Amino acid sequence: MTAYDDLMAFQRETEALAQVAGRLGWDQETVMPRGAAPQRGEEMAAMESVLHARRVDPRIADWLTAIEPSNLDDVGRANLRHIKRDHDRAARVPAELAARIARVTSAAQGTWAEARAADDFAAFAPTLDEVIALKREEGAALAEGRGIGIYDAMLEDYEPGTAAADLEAMFGALRPKLSELRAAVREAEAPPVLEGVFDEAAQMALTSKLARHFGYDLTTGRIDKAVHPFSSGSGLDVRITTRTNALDPFNCFYSTVHEVGHAAYEQGIDSAYLLTPLGRGVSMGVHESQSRIYENQIGRSRAFTGWLFGEMKDAFGDFGVADEDTFYRIVNRVSDGFIRTEADELQYNLHVLLRFDLERALMSGDLQVSDLEAAWNDRFEADFGYKVDRPSNGVLQDVHWSVGLLGYFPTYTLGNVYAGCLHEAMRVALPDLDADLARGDTSAATGWLRNNVQKHGGLYAPREVIAKACGQEPGEAPLLAYLEKKFAQIYDI
Repeated sequence: MTAYDDLMAFQRETEALAQVAGRLGWDQETVMPRGAAPQRGEEMAAMESVLHARRVDPRIADWLTAIEPSNLDDVGRANLRHIKRDHDRAARVPAELAARIARVTSAAQGTWAEARAADDFAAFAPTLDEVIALKREEGAALAEGRGIGIYDAMLEDYEPGTAAADLEAMFGALRPKLSELRAAVREAEAPPVLEGVFDEAAQMALTSKLARHFGYDLTTGRIDKAVHPFSSGSGLDVRITTRTNALDPFNCFYSTVHEVGHAAYEQGIDSAYLLTPLGRGVSMGVHESQSRIYENQIGRSRAFTGWLFGEMKDAFGDFGVADEDTFYRIVNRVSDGFIRTEADELQYNLHVLLRFDLERALMSGDLQVSDLEAAWNDRFEADFGYKVDRPSNGVLQDVHWSVGLLGYFPTYTLGNVYAGCLHEAMRVALPDLDADLARGDTSAATGWLRNNVQKHGGLYAPREVIAKACGQEPGEAPLLAYLEKKFAQIYDI
């Protein structure tokens, strides 16, 4: 065997073990008994130790040195790019630190959940302080000698090739225009509010149908319930979760469609890349572009909501909405609220930008955990015009910081930007798309995304795959144009 063959055989085993570790996380969020949390922390730390040892295995450096990239095809060179990057990053982080982070964040997740249920940030603050300290230590190790900041080093885990300064410029262009549009919408007459009680078993039945209509393959996937909806896995085992609320079926339906976007990306990757570095989504920003375009530009479109209106009537009978146009306006209603995951398209990114600024300050040391709750509440009131009523609606609402995902939040808005670009290009390529969506047929849209984005997996760099699909470099203008057109029509402004 050649050095490349040896390297890839070793890498496939590492990828398989990483999938097993991911399954431990899925189990923890869905069916693990509460009392198992301390043991699960040890299990996950042990898995992380094994994975870290494999990622820094000295044979990888030997194989990389022995391989001549010019003898490989594009796929081979892309595999080398990912393996070298992961090896270099893992080698910078001491094994003991990697295991400690895994152990602490696993336990922190349970502490966060209990603090959130009790609306007690003070109960979680010491644990979060420990997580932040560990992530600063990791970030410093990753940034050392490279001329980049700790937060930039964190971003590389989620969006390779993007720096905080790039995001700050993009978000700086988004924020004032989103705030201006939001102010105009708030002054206009709002659509009615969905009212009633919607059977949760019927919600789950319809949500399963929605998942299938968006192309989710349930022979290699499953739908479970969790407090915080998420997608897990890749290749032939890609699982999603959703949640139900008897008073808000849209939460269930659109959480499901969102997670199906993530899952469809993983299921849509070229099967030849299975258990290789190319066999998973290339970045969280690109991943989020798929979930957001499924959920919003497709799932909340006038055409598709017309079909969903009929499905809801079949599932729940007359639920008090007169017609498809009214239903479309209700689905896209801009409403006050505290929760990022429940926010409408217009306000969602303002929630993300708040978190982006706060977590950068945490990582730099400009903001201490002891001051985080007050800083969150002050920023929220400044951006949204009303006060946070309790921690579970504010600083405790998201799981991300408890599990050490510093640098993750900005990829949500970056994904929205990418989705705006993709939607613009997709509408040009599929001029008759609305006729399909009105029948509940998303196959043209999801097929276009599969062929132009999903199948490539990690073959291209994140911005490159979007640029190839759209024919131009990604920017915020298409997203802003889409939002302005849509909400100006809904709110007659």
